[in-house]
Amino acid sequence: MRTELKTPAARGSGRIPVTLVTGFLGSGKTTLINAALRAPQMARTVVVVNEFGEVGLDHQLFASSSDSVVVLENGCLCCTVRSDLVGTLNALFHDREAGRIPAFENVVIESSGLAEPGAVLQAFLSEPTLDGLYRVASVVTLVDAVNWRDTSERHDEALRQVAFADQILLTKLDLAKRANAEALVRRDIADLNPGAEIGIVDWTPGPIAAMLTAPGFDAADAKADPRPWLRLTGDDKHNADGHGADDHAHHDHDHSDHHEPHYHLRGKGIESFVLLRENPLSRDELQFLLDGISQNLGPSLLRVKGLVNIAEEPGQPAVIQGAQHLLHTMTWLEKWPDDDRRTRIVFITQGIAGEELREMIDLLDRVSQRTFKARERGSRLRQSSPGGRN
Repeated sequence: MRTELKTPAARGSGRIPVTLVTGFLGSGKTTLINAALRAPQMARTVVVVNEFGEVGLDHQLFASSSDSVVVLENGCLCCTVRSDLVGTLNALFHDREAGRIPAFENVVIESSGLAEPGAVLQAFLSEPTLDGLYRVASVVTLVDAVNWRDTSERHDEALRQVAFADQILLTKLDLAKRANAEALVRRDIADLNPGAEIGIVDWTPGPIAAMLTAPGFDAADAKADPRPWLRLTGDDKHNADGHGADDHAHHDHDHSDHHEPHYHLRGKGIESFVLLRENPLSRDELQFLLDGISQNLGPSLLRVKGLVNIAEEPGQPAVIQGAQHLLHTMTWLEKWPDDDRRTRIVFITQGIAGEELREMIDLLDRVSQRTFKARERGSRLRQSSPGGRN
């Protein structure tokens, strides 16, 4: 997870927002998009799907069709991803600029039920040309409340879809036989991804379209507010692990309750962790910490996002975000959103025990602090010794 830590610089925040819609087979993605396409808010939106033949968008909405682009009656577009996603999105953008297709202001990507969001997120993080044109506004995951228990036990893809989500919508609650079905599914999901917003799907076209076209958090916008994106609550201000005030890590899971129904998820290995630091980090210290985490976690690391207090840039917090082994080049906000200026980095992992994860990140954090404090002391001693100054 190597990233170049650049100095604050203006980056264009006019990139086209992209909403990624995920969810296991039968969770309702197609129904959701069909409903959204009936709303006028979607008139300037492109919908990209993995496999047109399996998606089943309402054909009454289509006015014409070709191998790559479908123009809808309400002005929307739907292109089938028969080529590389990056090439498809680049082509769409340039066709838009050349006036060959109607102008669009948003993109919705509907993944197949067995797909994991990580590969799509990586495309936006790793491709400079794509990153210059588009940005991921949100990952929306649909969860079938009736079949969630069986799906989560049998298919790790469903768990990772939840782990990558910014927003999770519960579907089919009206068909659930258990009176407390919603509470049970919510507890499962919160155990997997405590930072996600959980709600119940509203099939009304207007609200769905508004959700799919919401601008989300734009890390390239120096004036953006990262707090809803990070979704850290006031509880994070407490030193939950008993470390010193200058550095500590907070584990977001509560493993004290081993009662059903969410105990079955413990064996799946999805863990979340929040690293909190009171003192600013130097650029080198942050690089050391991130490289150490990447080397130790490897493929176990699913998603990272955070707000970092960099010593060399006081007053301007840095935003980091990553998917699996890729970390996006840091961007910078104009100012802190409130008086809380601690570094806060959220990790979601799979395949590593929660206590082991906590100990590993805490150790790496402590080693990075001690290493660079010792380096600073050595530098000061060399400068203060006779002949030490040039």
